[in-house]
Amino acid sequence: MLVSGLVITYNEQEHIEACIRSLLQVADEVIVVDSYSSDDTVSICEKLGVKVIQHEYFGQIQQKNFAFTHANYQYVLALDGDEVLSDSLIRAILSEKKKGFAHSGYLLDRLTNYGGKWIRHGGWYPDWKLRLWNKEHGVWGGNNPHDKVSLTDGSHPVKLNGHLLHYGFASSKEHAKRINNYALIGAKSLFESGKRTYLLHPALSFIWKFVRDYLLLGGFLDGYTGWKIAWLSATSKYKKYQKLLELQKLNK
Repeated sequence: MLVSGLVITYNEQEHIEACIRSLLQVADEVIVVDSYSSDDTVSICEKLGVKVIQHEYFGQIQQKNFAFTHANYQYVLALDGDEVLSDSLIRAILSEKKKGFAHSGYLLDRLTNYGGKWIRHGGWYPDWKLRLWNKEHGVWGGNNPHDKVSLTDGSHPVKLNGHLLHYGFASSKEHAKRINNYALIGAKSLFESGKRTYLLHPALSFIWKFVRDYLLLGGFLDGYTGWKIAWLSATSKYKKYQKLLELQKLNK
């Protein structure tokens, strides 16, 4: 059974080579959809001999669905440009491939690196993602910027051993910089889907998110990094609902 490896990128020169090299060990083709990177992402991809398509970015889900239409093979393995298949996960995928993929979809356990530290608590791990599936039985959906794949044949995906290594944030400063963009995208997605909020919701969502991630889900076990993640994640939640309130006022 042949596999199409799909990657969407924008300015991922730091990690894209490792991402593609890991994909090439399991995929029979690799297609990169790049949203006009201004760094060396495209040249790195081309040197590795993979197909690169440049396409304007309208959102995570839209970009991934565009990439999906270019997959030539039955099974699709989709990664972001800052994700790398671990050796153990490569072995697990190759084992399933050798058996002809007995299931419609497979879950990969994403492990995130934050400023050089692997995060194993606070709701960030385990982080199972459906990233390998039969393209006739799965589609991209969710709400931007949080995309996800859902199987349409009623079956349940199977978990694979190994980690999908996610080099998410080089530092808390990078995390903080992304918050406004994430919040605006999330608020627009909620508004367009008909969701509405109320005056106290931003503050209450901040409190609940921080308490849940830092205390209930053990974020404190990751030390100061765990506290920083919980605080910034809660801040992002607050800003998302605050921006949703602003959209509601503007569109009365």
